[in-house]
Amino acid sequence: MKTFVLVLSIVAMVAVARPQGGYGGHGGLIPIGPAQYNFQWEVNDPPSGNSYGHQEHRDGDNTKGSYYVQLPDTRRMLVEYVVDQFGYHPTVTFEGKAQYPVGPGPKPGYYP
Repeated sequence: MKTFVLVLSIVAMVAVARPQGGYGGHGGLIPIGPAQYNFQWEVNDPPSGNSYGHQEHRDGDNTKGSYYVQLPDTRRMLVEYVVDQFGYHPTVTFEGKAQYPVGPGPKPGYYP
């Protein structure tokens, strides 16, 4: 019985000590409102062929952004998107013409 009372006391202390409301446990000191942010980043490393990036803008429930990546066939894939209360709406486009350089390795075809 003593153990039960001890456990019940600990649970009650934890519940009372837990910060109430607010964001991140700050007791309501940080106001909660619609999300608003902008960000952008990119990577461009010609020796490795890496070229990709992402940018996004959000104001409340509406988000607009785009990201791109350099594909192995030398094209650049661009995805522009909008996120609203109805979901994610991407538009995918490709820039450039696919190129498949011939390099070392087996030639295409059937090998028994």
